[in-house]
Formats: sequence, structure tokens, C-alpha cells
Amino acid sequence: MEKNSKIYVAGHRGLVGSAIWKNLERKGYTNLIGRTHKGLDLMDAVAVKKFFDDEQPEFVVLAAAHVGGIMANLNYRADFIYQNLQIQQNVIGESWRHGVKKLLFLGSTCIYPREAPQPIPETALLTAPLEYTNEPYAIAKIAGLKMCESFNLQYGTNYIAVMPTNLYGPNDNFNLETSHVMPAMIRKMHLAKMLYEGNWDALRADLDRRPVEGIDGKASQGEIIALLERYGITSESLNLWGTGAPIREFLWSEDMADASVYCLEHINFDDVRGTDPDVRNCHINIGSGKEITIKQLAELVQATVAYNGTIKWDSTKPDGTLRKLTDVSKLHSLGWRHTMEIEDGVPALYNWYLNN
Repeated sequence: MEKNSKIYVAGHRGLVGSAIWKNLERKGYTNLIGRTHKGLDLMDAVAVKKFFDDEQPEFVVLAAAHVGGIMANLNYRADFIYQNLQIQQNVIGESWRHGVKKLLFLGSTCIYPREAPQPIPETALLTAPLEYTNEPYAIAKIAGLKMCESFNLQYGTNYIAVMPTNLYGPNDNFNLETSHVMPAMIRKMHLAKMLYEGNWDALRADLDRRPVEGIDGKASQGEIIALLERYGITSESLNLWGTGAPIREFLWSEDMADASVYCLEHINFDDVRGTDPDVRNCHINIGSGKEITIKQLAELVQATVAYNGTIKWDSTKPDGTLRKLTDVSKLHSLGWRHTMEIEDGVPALYNWYLNN
């Protein structure tokens, strides 16, 4: 890529897209294109075609997706498969029709089977059943990476699919109705601390910045208490989903962005296709290769937030996949490693939350 190459970042306001945008800017790329959802609905095929006709991007980063945590994945299964398939179909299809030189597709490690070997190599894809709770989203992402692989094989395109592990960082989603485990836990712990300390001014200020279920800081004390209780937050304790036993891997979003830009700059399809005549598993895992239990994460967040109440676990709620650690040996062999450790990342994310 040249520094003045026209690069379209789809989803440039999201957790991953915004980090990739900033990374590209820091590296001196000057011709970046982004559109908000209001400016371009990626589910609208006609609008996407017109955008590509008008802008003619040379490189595309497909970081736009309909995402959410375990609760959202359970409640909105149709939305997760339908919207993601539509977005991918439109953006990848128009990239091919407009001769885009290179496309980077962002997936997720939830594509792998529930009982995949640990750490999970790229070759584990499609070898066993998926985790049920996020199956629709996973199927959509598998379809996306296979679209990239198939276009490469049939049309000679240069589309790279990367599968990041659980991400966290600036511009994360702290909406308690849809957020992933890390930002949800940080916000719940913060709200629990305010309630435990009786700091109603801070609690109301938080809800004014980020209302939950339409309830903001102007609601009555009774309404707010009832709302918080629905999310496991009481004046004395915080109830978290599951047992705390599942093991997860986390990666700072700015590390993910750096890995993504590294792939754009240095990695091509020929570097990952291998020598097997039956070309498969050309995607790349992106992660830290390190893991932590959800209980240990809760203890780290509790210490960071300085919450002195009691943490309880609701074992009637699903744990999800019990262990999910990526094998990042392919990524390391291609020349990239992470820099932010979770012990530093959690305080950094909490500081970002307080200041934004």
C-alpha cells in the first residue's frame, strides 16, 4: 500500500474499526474513507454499490458487523445471522466487482467448535459442532471467511481473513443489554460500587451518559434500583452470570488493529494458502496466546474499580464455551506479536470508560 492509497474502513466507529483507523493514521496513511451507519447502510445492496461506484476504494477493511455478548446472541439469533450475512455479501461482492486490490475481513474465534482442541489451531474449523449460544453469528463469520477464500481461488483476489480473539479497548460497547463480558463486567462493577457507597450523584451521571433500557439518571431512585437488580446489582453484592470457571483469552483492540494493518501491509493470500491442493483454513488467528478464568477476570476488575461489595455467581445462567484459547503460532511465524498484557489493559479500559 502507498501512503495515499484510498482505504475504506467499514465500521470505522466501532471497537475494531476505530482502532484500525487510528493505527493507519499514525502510520501516515492519508486517504482513509469511513461512513457512519446513517451515511451508509451496509445491508442496503443498492447503497453499497453506489458507494463503491462513487469512491472506488483500492483497499477495504471489513470491520463492520452486528455484534454482542452472550445475552444478545441468545435473544437476537436471527439478527446476528441475517445482518452479518447481508453486510458481508454486499461489501465483499462490491469489492470484487470494483477490483479492490486487497480486502481484510474481520471474523471471530467463535467460528471454532465448542469442543475444539486447545489452543485452537486454524485447522479446527468445521471439524465439530459449534457452541449453541453464538452459533448464528459464528456461521455468518464462517461464511465470510469462506467467501474470501473462494474468491481468491476462483478469481485470483487477495482477500485476507483474520479471526481475533475476545477484544477490549477504547470505544468498547458498555451497553448492558448487548455488551461482551469485559466491558459489561467493568460497567456492572462500577455501578455496583456507586450503589454500595451510596454515591447517587455518580450513579445518575453514569446513567445519563449511557442509559440502560431507556432509563437515565433522571429516573426515580426506585426505578434505578429495580433496573440494577435486573442486571444482578444490589446495594451489597454483584451477581455475575455462570460459574466463573470458563477460561478466556483477551486482546487489547489497539494490538488487534496493529496486527490487522500488519496483515494489510505484509501478508498476502499466497503466504497463507499452503501447499495442499485442497486449499482450506487460510484465515489467521489473532490473539495473545494467554488465558485467564472469568473468575480471575472479575477479581482483576474488582481490584481495578475498588469495589468492596461481594461478588456472587449465578450458575443457572450459561457459561458458554468452557475454554477458548487460540493457537497464534501462524501469526507469530508471519512476524507479529501482541504488546498489551491484561493486567495493564483492564485499568486502561476502566480509565477510558471514566473519561468518555
